[in-house]
Amino acid sequence: MSNDGTNTGRRRFLTAATSAVAAAGAVGIAVPFLGSWNPSAKAKAAGAPVKFDAGKMEPGQLVRVEWRGQPVFVIRRTQAQIDSLIENDGDLKDPESLASSQPTYVDSRNRAVKSEFLVLVGLCTHLGCSPKYIKKLDSAAPDASWNGGFFCACHGSKFDMAGRVYKGVPASENLVVPPYTYETDSLMIIGVDGENA
Repeated sequence: MSNDGTNTGRRRFLTAATSAVAAAGAVGIAVPFLGSWNPSAKAKAAGAPVKFDAGKMEPGQLVRVEWRGQPVFVIRRTQAQIDSLIENDGDLKDPESLASSQPTYVDSRNRAVKSEFLVLVGLCTHLGCSPKYIKKLDSAAPDASWNGGFFCACHGSKFDMAGRVYKGVPASENLVVPPYTYETDSLMIIGVDGENA
């Protein structure tokens, strides 16, 4: 009788221990499996808006910010750079930005919400090279009449200080203006549509 009691107790213990180990194993498998259904931090960040405070930028300075894996140029334009925009109209393919990829709430000439801060996707609209920011006429400027802007050395496309494309170059469209809005006077949120913010 004591033998049967010992076997019954042992069976109960082994059954309980096996059940506990099986339950722990099931949880151990289920947690990573269910976690794999959630997007990774990298995937979340790929489309997430990016905050950038442009208040400390110097006039004429360009800062590169990454949004959706693309370079975004933020330029604090000088008043002279803004004033020069009207001088380029005759040399541009789309001076009024009628065929441009840009939000409807940006001004079509200076292509910005606030004329002082220009925000552009830093990829040429020809084949996606990253154009170089050239402020003024110097040895890097593409020609003697250069008022400043962007030059894509890959195939020679030129853009003015509003990202508008010049005539006679391979790029057919102005540089893209991404959706953005302002949280404060200088804190911008790139990737959030200003009309729906």
